[in-house]
Amino acid sequence: MALTLEQIAKQAGVSRSTVSRVVNDHCSVRTEVRERVLQVVRETGYQPHAAARSLVTRRSQIIGVVIPEAVTTLFIDPFFPLLLAGVTETCNAHRYHLMLSLFDRPAGQEEMYQHVLGSGYLDGVIVASFRLDEPLIPDLLEKGIPFVIVGHHPDKRVNYVDADNVGGARMAVEHLIRLGHRRIGIIAGPQNMPGSQDRLLGYHQALDAHRVPVEQALVAEGDFTESSGVTCTQQLLPAAPTAIFVANDAMAVGALRALRRAGLQVPQDVALIGYDDVPIAAAVEPALTTVRQPITRLGSMAAEVLIGILNSPNGAGGPPHKVILPTELVVRYSCGALRESPSRGQ
Repeated sequence: MALTLEQIAKQAGVSRSTVSRVVNDHCSVRTEVRERVLQVVRETGYQPHAAARSLVTRRSQIIGVVIPEAVTTLFIDPFFPLLLAGVTETCNAHRYHLMLSLFDRPAGQEEMYQHVLGSGYLDGVIVASFRLDEPLIPDLLEKGIPFVIVGHHPDKRVNYVDADNVGGARMAVEHLIRLGHRRIGIIAGPQNMPGSQDRLLGYHQALDAHRVPVEQALVAEGDFTESSGVTCTQQLLPAAPTAIFVANDAMAVGALRALRRAGLQVPQDVALIGYDDVPIAAAVEPALTTVRQPITRLGSMAAEVLIGILNSPNGAGGPPHKVILPTELVVRYSCGALRESPSRGQ
């Protein structure tokens, strides 16, 4: 529980008003008294709530977006700019400012979390791309900071907005089955992330529903990067898949590159389906069949849910929000359903 001014005053042996003047850097405090108060502040880790200090409403109109990924990932993965575009649009419409929190090294992640949890500048937080062991989530719950996750979370107290990852993956794999494929590989995402688990579950559900045996040799786990798509495809090729479902488009582009290196044509030798429908999916040759999830809408909806919570009585917002947005299959040339790929000039 956060310390109060009264508790700091008691430990320092001064009045509450004196502590208030010190933390607000008021000049009318004797040097020795100021140092005594600051010593207690340093020892206890007390951080004054800046928004509560400056606004009668106790609101800063600032929403934080926390992406528990290294800053380099933000500039490599096209998912995040699309997500942030949706968050920004909704925040602007409701006159909220946006603060993006990133880290550039492992030690910086802990520093970022301390800032997010302790600064008091944020009215609420949106968390994207989290892992199941992410320490920020229980800390946010404990401190009572309003937050919404992009991606579902097993804790029933958590507000989240997600896409139908199970349904989207199942739709993609069933499409391949309808095209006659039975040896269908998957390049899954990291299995400590709920969305990755869901896409792998959708793959299994599709195979089970059509009585297609599951072979472990046809399952590989990547990390959502293009390079891992290359590596995982090389891992799958000895099992001779005739089709591969890939859990995001970046890895699918890597898979396409690996197949070409192996002398295989897409879709003639191996059909390929990705996930996300980021701009690169339509730009590669052959154009990538993929599952479109509404990435920008995910960001916009997460902000809408959070702002709704903040504007509700006492910031409670009622029962936790669980929002699942639909996905759709975008059929292009990499799956083999369309016979001829148009030239780049068309």
